[in-house]
Amino acid sequence: MNNVTLLGMPGAGKSTIGVLLAKALGYDFLDTDLLIQNEEGMLLREIIAKKGLDQFKKIEERVNASVQVDKTVIAPGGSVIYGAKAMEHLASISKVVYLKLSYQELEKRLGDLTKRGVVFEKGQTLRDLYHERTPLYEKYAHVSINVDGLGIGEVLEEVLQNL
Repeated sequence: MNNVTLLGMPGAGKSTIGVLLAKALGYDFLDTDLLIQNEEGMLLREIIAKKGLDQFKKIEERVNASVQVDKTVIAPGGSVIYGAKAMEHLASISKVVYLKLSYQELEKRLGDLTKRGVVFEKGQTLRDLYHERTPLYEKYAHVSINVDGLGIGEVLEEVLQNL
C-alpha cells in the first residue's frame, strides 16, 4: 500500500497538503474532483446544478472507486465518504488520513460554499453537514490528525510522522 488518501471537510487542506506531501514523498498527486470535471466536461457546481446531488454522488463514487494509481497522494472531494464502494476501494489501495477540523475552524476557513461545489441537501446547514460527515470520515480513516491551529508545514509534518 504505497498511496495516501487525504479525507476531510472542504477547507481542511486536502489539496494544499496533498501537493506538498506528494513532493515530500516523491509521489504523484491526484485531485479526484478534477477527474470528475474532466470526465463530465463540467465544473462540480455545474454537474450538481444540471444533474442533481444524487447523480453527482453516483458519478463521484464511480470515479473514486475506479482510481488505479501507484505512489500517489489522492485528494478526493469531501463528499466521497457517502460512497461506500469508493471508500472501500480507496482504503484498500492507500493509507487513509483524515484531516480533522473543529466546526469553529471550518466556519472560519470557508467562504461561499456554492462556489466550492460543496454537496449540500436542500435546507442543510454547514453545521448539519459537519455532524453528518464527521463520523463517516472517522469510520474510514486509518489515521486522524487534528489540524486546528496548525500551519501548513506543521500539518505536513504530522501527516509524514503518521504514515
